Amino acid sequence: MSENEVTTTKKLDKRTVMYIVTGALVILLIVLCIVFAHQRRQMKEMVEILELEKEELTDEYEDLSIQFDGYQQMDVHNDSLQEQLAIEQQRVRDLLEELRITKATNARRIAELKKELTTVRKVMVEYVRQIDSLNQTNERLTRENQHYKRENKQIVEQNTQLAEANTVLSETVTRASRLEVTNFSTTFLNERDKKTKRFSHIHKFQFDYSLGKNTTCEPGMKTIYMRLSRPDGELMTKTSSKMFTFESDDLQSSLNQEIEYSGEEMSSTMYWTVEEILYPGEYSVEFFAEGQHIGSFSFNLKK
Repeated sequence: MSENEVTTTKKLDKRTVMYIVTGALVILLIVLCIVFAHQRRQMKEMVEILELEKEELTDEYEDLSIQFDGYQQMDVHNDSLQEQLAIEQQRVRDLLEELRITKATNARRIAELKKELTTVRKVMVEYVRQIDSLNQTNERLTRENQHYKRENKQIVEQNTQLAEANTVLSETVTRASRLEVTNFSTTFLNERDKKTKRFSHIHKFQFDYSLGKNTTCEPGMKTIYMRLSRPDGELMTKTSSKMFTFESDDLQSSLNQEIEYSGEEMSSTMYWTVEEILYPGEYSVEFFAEGQHIGSFSFNLKK
């Protein structure tokens, strides 16, 4: 082989090698581009997945925060539990805020926050159990309280009925044992103790009355008080008139008389000596004994 042929062959070999190397480099570059594009696409998909996971985790934290708000608004009659709920609620808020500012690509912190969410949920489940237990206890106590209230109301009503019955019975017994004035009449007497119808000659009033039969009234000495009032309502009294008590008030009598009552009907008489100016009209006469009103009558004076 001539020198020129050798030289030509060497040039061809170098060119071939160059083509091969260049082709290999092109192929390698293409492969690298494909791999890079694939990795980039995978990275993008991973970021999208992390973003979606962060959104879902954020939603879960927000739901949990709302649940805590609901339990905080419940009327939980336990200060310690209320305080613990408030602490956990603030913890959820802090974690939610941290989650919002954490990048989705920070997979490690996202995983930690997800784990924290699981822990908080377990804590909340325990609080829910305690709240349910408290509510059940409160409902039971409320039912028992209502039951006792109904029983107490029934007892109060029964006591009221008994008190009313006792009052009625006491009033009945009191009325049954009360003295009663009957057969009342007024006679006008002159200075000679003779009956008169002349207004100007009246010197004395004679009051005749009877005490009715009453076997339930305790026999013995009784003081009969009489109040005599003029037509204008003014009470007529004397210096010897006595005081007596009626319905917690101290009243003054016009006349009084001591009698011995046996329970059988008996008659008696009181006298009023006229020392004042008389007026025509209707005079009233009221009888009292043992703190009770036992008779009411009236008579007329005419000129």
